[in-house]
Parts: sequence; C-alpha cells; structure tokens
Amino acid sequence: MPDLSAFPITQRWPAKQPDRLQLYSLPTPNGVKVSIMLEEIGLPYEPHLVDITKNESWTPEFLSLNPNGKIPAILDPDGPNGKPLALFESGAILVYLAEKTGQLIPQDAAARYECLQWVFFQMAGIGPIFGQLGFFHKFAGREIEDKRPLQRYATESKRLLGVLEDRLSSRDWIMGAEYSIADISMLGWVRNLIGFYDAGALVDYAALKAVPRWLEQGLARPAVQRGLTIPARG
Repeated sequence: MPDLSAFPITQRWPAKQPDRLQLYSLPTPNGVKVSIMLEEIGLPYEPHLVDITKNESWTPEFLSLNPNGKIPAILDPDGPNGKPLALFESGAILVYLAEKTGQLIPQDAAARYECLQWVFFQMAGIGPIFGQLGFFHKFAGREIEDKRPLQRYATESKRLLGVLEDRLSSRDWIMGAEYSIADISMLGWVRNLIGFYDAGALVDYAALKAVPRWLEQGLARPAVQRGLTIPARG
C-alpha cells in the first residue's frame, strides 16, 4: 500500500484509498476538467472536496500541493518511475493523464501538438476571459458603474467563441472525428458561460451553430455528466 504521509495535504484530506489517484477539487469549470477526464479514462481515483468558498485552497495543507492556491490538484501514488507525483494546473493534469494512459490525445506527433495548442488556447484565452466576463456580469462587477470592463470581456469572449465556431464548423470535435482533452478543457467553460454566468445574450450565443451542437453532444457523454458533479458538494 503506498505511503502518502509525506504529503501534508493528506493530513487535512486523508486518503481512504491511498493506492488510488487523489483528486482535490470542486465542480467549477476548471475543476471538472479533471473529474471528466478521470471518468472518461476509467482510472481509479478518490475525490476530495476543496471548498473554495471557505478558503480551503489557501490552507497550509493545500498550498503544500499547489502554492498558487487554486483547484484542481492531484496526487498520483503511481507517478513516473512508480513514485508519487503531485501536480497542479488543470491543463498540465489533462496532459499528464492523457500521456499516462495513452487516451484522449493523438498518438501522431504532429496531431498531438495540434491538440495541445487548443488546450493552451483554452488555458490562456477562454478560461481567463470567460471568468472575467462572469465576474463583471454576475458578481461584484455589477457594482462598478464603469461598464467598459464588462464590454471588453464580452467582446473578447464573443471573439473567442468565433474562433471555436470556425474550428468546429467542419468537424465533430476540436480535433476532428476524435474527442480529446482539447474538448474536455473547454466544455465546462462554455457550459458555464451560457448557464451559470447567464451571459449568452452578451456574446450572441444564439447566432452560433457549431459550438452549441458541439456542447450538446459533449454534455450528452455519460462520463461528462458524471464528472460535472465530482467531487459532490456537501
């Protein structure tokens, strides 16, 4: 049985099944990337709820795993060379799990890099921009009289959706016929934009065709449906 006691995070979130990958997360657009991925690849794991509304990601135990204080993070007892591996950043975790299992990433080198560029497109563009739009549209940003920040992020979100629309206009998934980590990285964010953030009208989502079709077929996947609710909220 693997010994994870050297990792302080296990003091606050004990591993009941230390032989399994440990997931520390919350069902946010970033968090569900990893839970969806784990459900898709069928790798046994143990989820732990990290309640960011209670600042649990800023506790010393969590910061020992991710000094940036953000979910998700993982602790894999069976990492490279059979040694435990702690990892944060959802994009890095997606790539790690894809390469660990040989699933949901192209095996051809050129196609692999093409897939990775779309994962990075999400990390650098869709995630930060959609998140800022959500802040200024739904949360504290509403109290700001100056609406230029909201307009800026709405315009950029609409542009990014246009990039995604063009990419999907002639293919089922981001990489064509095959579903991949590129799709997993974006599904939760697009879902959140038009659902939880209620920003569909701001980005003219109703005018899109390919993105809604892609989102619907992605959300219909059983593994995605399960992953969207993991870890279960208390």
